[in-house]
Amino acid sequence: MDRVEVSTVVYLPPEEVYEFLVDFPGYADYSKYLERVKRDGDGSPGTRYALRFSWWKVTYTAHTRVTDADPPNRIDWEVIKDMNAHGYWLVEEDPELAPEDAETACRVTLRVEFEPGSVKVGNIGLPSFVSLSWLVEKVKPLIQEEAERVVERIVADIEGESRPVELTVHATPDSV
Repeated sequence: MDRVEVSTVVYLPPEEVYEFLVDFPGYADYSKYLERVKRDGDGSPGTRYALRFSWWKVTYTAHTRVTDADPPNRIDWEVIKDMNAHGYWLVEEDPELAPEDAETACRVTLRVEFEPGSVKVGNIGLPSFVSLSWLVEKVKPLIQEEAERVVERIVADIEGESRPVELTVHATPDSV
């Protein structure tokens, strides 16, 4: 499986960060490629989401489900249709990372694991001249770029102001 992991530090307690992350329909406001999110549930395990993505001439609705939750520390999810992908949000309190003007801090991590070869073409709506392998190679770097963008925007929103955000990015394999 390919993997992309993005983490950063947020200067808030885990409970506030977690509540923000559970409001997944709001993520469409942070993403360049996510048009809308519909939620069926309250964010606890079993909650389903329909995420409508649009890029270039391709639109796709990803269907996901929360598989586990450990408030205020972790939200696990999986894609339940058309591809093999899963991941989690992890919130780890670490007051030692807080600057002098903040009471506490948390390391927030988004991890996405996916199998590029598992994508089912039928529901993606590819133009007739485009191959799935071409699409996968074009989308892989966008996944990392988008993860970084979303984390930066979320940090600015939950802390109430923009600040330089140091992101740690890990991708496997290196070609992702």
